Amino acid sequence: MAQASTSEGGRPSETLSAERKLEMFRWIVLTRRLEERLTNLYRQNRVVGGLYRSLGQEGETVAAACALEPGDPIGPLIRNLGALLVRGYRPRDIAMQYMARAGGPTGGKDLNVHFGDPARGVIPPVSMLGDLVPVMAGTALAATLRGEDRVALTYIGDGGSSTGAFAEGLHLAAVWKLPLLVVAEANHYAYSTPTARQMAVDSMVRKAEGLGVDGVRVDGNDVLAVYDAVRTARERAAAGAGPAVIEVLTYRRKGHAEHDMQKYVPAGEIETWEKNDPLDRYRATLLADGTGDEEVLAAIETEVAETLEIEIAAAEASPFPDPDVALQDVYAEPPRATDTLAPYRDGAR
Repeated sequence: MAQASTSEGGRPSETLSAERKLEMFRWIVLTRRLEERLTNLYRQNRVVGGLYRSLGQEGETVAAACALEPGDPIGPLIRNLGALLVRGYRPRDIAMQYMARAGGPTGGKDLNVHFGDPARGVIPPVSMLGDLVPVMAGTALAATLRGEDRVALTYIGDGGSSTGAFAEGLHLAAVWKLPLLVVAEANHYAYSTPTARQMAVDSMVRKAEGLGVDGVRVDGNDVLAVYDAVRTARERAAAGAGPAVIEVLTYRRKGHAEHDMQKYVPAGEIETWEKNDPLDRYRATLLADGTGDEEVLAAIETEVAETLEIEIAAAEASPFPDPDVALQDVYAEPPRATDTLAPYRDGAR
C-alpha cells in the first residue's frame, strides 16, 4: 500500500507562504468555533433538524480544500463544513441554513449543508452516501471533454465507501482516467458501526486498488501531510494520471449527529483521540516552524470569535421564509393547455 508521495523538489507544503499557512489555521479555527456556536443553537431548539459535527476532522477537510485550485469543483458532505468556508461561504450562510432562515443558501427550504453553487465550484451533497462519487466523476468527465484544467474532489466516509455507487463511480473514473480525487475519511465509524464490522479489508486504499485506482494513506490529523497528499494527487490527475483515493486516518469525536449519544464507543477512546487533535497539532507545527508565534495565533482566534458574534447575530436577524414561497422552484411550470393542443385544433397533426 502506497504512502503519501511528494512532488519533485520536496513537499508541496514547503512552497506555502506563511500567510497561506495562517489562513488555513484560521479556516480550521473558524470551522470548530462555528460548529460550537451551532451546537449551542441546537440545544436551544433554534436549529431545525439535525446538526452534524466534524470535531476531530476539521484539519483534513480544510487541507484538502486548500490543496485545490480555485476553479476545481468540490463536493463536500455533511462533515465537511470547512470546505464551504474555504470556498467563500460566510458563517452566517451556514447558520441561516441550519436555522431554516430566508436568507440562507436555500431560502429556508432545506437544512444543514445541503446546498451548493456552481459559480463557487461547490456541488451539493447527495443524502445517499456514495452517490456523490459518480456525480463528481461526471463533473470530471465534463471538464475533460471541454479541455479544462480542472480536477474534481469529493469526500466519503468508511461506511459510504462500502456502497455500490462508490465502486461504480471509481470504476468509471479509472477506465476513463478522469481527474477525480476522493478523500476517504477513515474516522472509525459508519454511524454506530465500527469499521471492522462493515469492511473486510483494513483500508479503503485496497478497495481503490482493486478498481485500478491509485491510493495513498496519510495521517488525517496532520494538516500539512493531508495538503501534500491531495496536492500531489491533484497534480498527477491534472497531468492525465487518472483518479486517486487519499485515505486520511482520523477520528469522529462526536456522534453521527448531535442527537447521537455515542453509547457504542468504548470507554476512553474519545479521550485518547483528543490528544491527537488536528487543531492543536497544527498550532504546534506553526509555532515550531516559525510561521507564527503565540501572539499571532491568539490574534487570529480573537478575530474569529469577534467575527462569529457579528455573523451569528446577522443570521438570527434573518426572518423565516414566507409560506407563499414553499412551492416555488419545486415544480416546473407546465405549458398552457391552449399551446399544447393548438396543433391538433388547426389540423396540423
